[in-house]
Amino acid sequence: MSEHRDDAQTTGTARPPRPGATRTALAALSGLIAGFCALAVAELAAALVRPEAGPVTAVGGAVIDGTPPAVRDFAVRNFGTADKLALRLGILVLLALFAMAIGVLALRHRRLGSAAVLVFGLVGAVAAAGRPEGVPADALPSVVGAAVAVAVLYLLVGRLAPAPGPGPAPATATAPAPAPAPADGDFDRRGFVVAATATAAVSAGAGLLGRRLASSVQAGASASRHDLVLPAPRSAAPAVPAGADLRIRGLTPFITPDKDFYRVDTALVVPRVDAGAWRLRIHGRGVTRPATVGLHDLLRREVVERDITLACVSNEVGGPLVGNARWLGVRLADLLREVGVRPPSEGGPADQIVARSVDGMTIGTPVETVMDGRDAMLAFGMNGEPLPFEHGFPVRMVVPGLYGYVSACKWIEDIELTTFAAYDAYWVRRGWAQQAPVKTESRIDTPRPSASPKAGVVPVAGVAWAQHRGISRVEVRVDGGKWHTARLAAAGTRDTWRQWVWEWPAASGRHTLEVRATDGTGATQTGIRTGTVPDGATGWHSVVVDVS
Repeated sequence: MSEHRDDAQTTGTARPPRPGATRTALAALSGLIAGFCALAVAELAAALVRPEAGPVTAVGGAVIDGTPPAVRDFAVRNFGTADKLALRLGILVLLALFAMAIGVLALRHRRLGSAAVLVFGLVGAVAAAGRPEGVPADALPSVVGAAVAVAVLYLLVGRLAPAPGPGPAPATATAPAPAPAPADGDFDRRGFVVAATATAAVSAGAGLLGRRLASSVQAGASASRHDLVLPAPRSAAPAVPAGADLRIRGLTPFITPDKDFYRVDTALVVPRVDAGAWRLRIHGRGVTRPATVGLHDLLRREVVERDITLACVSNEVGGPLVGNARWLGVRLADLLREVGVRPPSEGGPADQIVARSVDGMTIGTPVETVMDGRDAMLAFGMNGEPLPFEHGFPVRMVVPGLYGYVSACKWIEDIELTTFAAYDAYWVRRGWAQQAPVKTESRIDTPRPSASPKAGVVPVAGVAWAQHRGISRVEVRVDGGKWHTARLAAAGTRDTWRQWVWEWPAASGRHTLEVRATDGTGATQTGIRTGTVPDGATGWHSVVVDVS
């Protein structure tokens, strides 16, 4: 007879059963409920601290900060302005999967599962407090949420423990110990259902309360925007010239409605700033009279109105991240001169304006460009209304001729005069160029790619832009043939895009249409294709159509 016997035969006890499918599934559900509780309580706490301190927002912000330019461009290209929604959903899905895994872990090792929850809470706390605009109190929502999750997980997994029984009869030399109890044997099913239902209900209530509190905090900002009366401009924008909008089906309108204006930023939660409480600080090198101004200080200044086209550096050739609006605000150069700033060409010591947003974004703009006579402004109106929150209410920067990442600071609260050698702004630290004038670009809006127009005269139309240089000519060619000059719409200003149309005598078959533009200096758009990094894409936009 072998001298080696099973431990159960030696000791007379059965090994603890491995969790079965039912208990494992309920443990995963327990982790999911605990995660839901954590997020709900954390959002409630964030409503009392500030909405941006919520763990999903904080972690999402950290992900955006660490995203390489190529990945960011991929997200913008594939999700457009819904990139933030996609990121939030992705974070929630990952959190749900991790929560279920932690629940299963806690079924066998409750302390280890609790430790895993605390690690996630620590990640959220560090992400929140470590944001550029973060403060130590921002860690509180994640810490509170993690503590609640530990308690809930401990409670629910405890209900899944097998109910104590009379215990097996001891083994004898002739009678082996009975088989272990089934892995999904008796446990406190009723207690688990009651506890799970109660915690889920309380969490839902906490989440709703958090949203209500956040809404009440934001109500003041909404009211301040609703009550803001924009002043009449002393220097009004000229009327849009007759013929500036060709009104061709499928062609982008000359003025982009607010709801259609592109939005690219890093804010997972759109800042809602109370106009009455808003302040802008101006300081730094060459500022002899530092100043802090409020919105009503700006409203009392000379107000100007201008049509200006803005473009995002992440816009690929032919992309939609460009728009034209009528902006209302004050000249930034006038304000800078009043506080003592001189451009480098006049001996000023600063060559960079670093604009800071309430969400911690920093944008670096050349002082010389802002003060060279162009209509760089601090804008508070857009298309006849106060700025939408999504576009920077109460005040944002607008500088014609520069890509947005080096000029268009939304929700601005600080202007510091410094040098490019001394400071790299947010996007520069992530591989983008310090300075980025808008490149001459053109786009075919109609016909759309893969369209099937009828043979005959087909209007090929679109827009072209080269802010602060203007557009002097647009040309179209078919299948790599000779270039044909398009008819230009009436020009707005050199800071706006320009519509164009070419009447194409289309023959049946598959054809490739290409477009190029020439700016006001006589420089023609290059056909060499490059990506958006580091200072904007180049190349001719093309579409392929099947003429029937």
